[in-house]
Amino acid sequence: MPVVYLTDRVLIRATGPEASKFLHGVITCNVQTMATGDARYGALLTPQGKIISDFLFYAEGDDAFLFDVPAERAEDLLKRLTFHRLRAKVTFTKADDLAVAAVFGDAAEVPEGALYPDPRLAALGQRLVLPLTAAQALSSDPALYEAHRIALGIPKGGPDFTYGDTFPHEADMDQLGGVDFKKGCYVGQEVVSRMEHRSTPRNRLVEVLFDTPLATGQEITAGDKSVGQVLSVTDGRGIATVRLDRANDAKTDGVPLLAGEVPVELRRPDWAVFSMEWEKKVSELDRKFKGS
Repeated sequence: MPVVYLTDRVLIRATGPEASKFLHGVITCNVQTMATGDARYGALLTPQGKIISDFLFYAEGDDAFLFDVPAERAEDLLKRLTFHRLRAKVTFTKADDLAVAAVFGDAAEVPEGALYPDPRLAALGQRLVLPLTAAQALSSDPALYEAHRIALGIPKGGPDFTYGDTFPHEADMDQLGGVDFKKGCYVGQEVVSRMEHRSTPRNRLVEVLFDTPLATGQEITAGDKSVGQVLSVTDGRGIATVRLDRANDAKTDGVPLLAGEVPVELRRPDWAVFSMEWEKKVSELDRKFKGS
């Protein structure tokens, strides 16, 4: 089982008698239903509903939690959580003595530490919180985990969506359990709830399939129209941001999708349930044919 030290992740610890109550009212996931050892996927949003930072969130103990967060977002997240705290009895500190590793694939020896299931998708494996010195002794290649998550179509903030300019739906957080729509208020909740119940997101992250190697950042076109952009890539597949309406028009009109000169196919990830109109039309025609 590969155990990969995720050098681009850091941990922030939240402790205090009001930690659970405070965090439940600020971030997108449900904190108050968590027991020790549980994990959630969530985010802190702007009041306008855009992602400041996403993170994996672990219940370390009674009123003790860990944020598994991109290193590039840690200082800003720490600052904003402290700003929202006001008089709540909760303290935030960077856990500089700890690190995060990804555990996935075939069975093998796993270093001692706290294991948490990856809450986004079981196939991703587990996250291991362990001493920094033990993590630094691991010899696995971080590229192994990148290939693993890209092959599963799991987005990553930075390569696949821009912090501060992306709604949770556009990053597929609603599909991966990153937003609890029943928990009540949190920062940005009104905008996210309205998008969930009253409209269809125009942009989505989807899987892109290709036979010829593609460069990250390659534009996807249908004729003279831009449909999206290739983001993270691995062997023969990747993640792309796509205008679903334009992709649907292209599929309906029989216009090929190209990334440069390379034909590509777009596919909804297996774990996603959002609608891609051309897939729905194929299903409707199939049902009509079988029923005739």
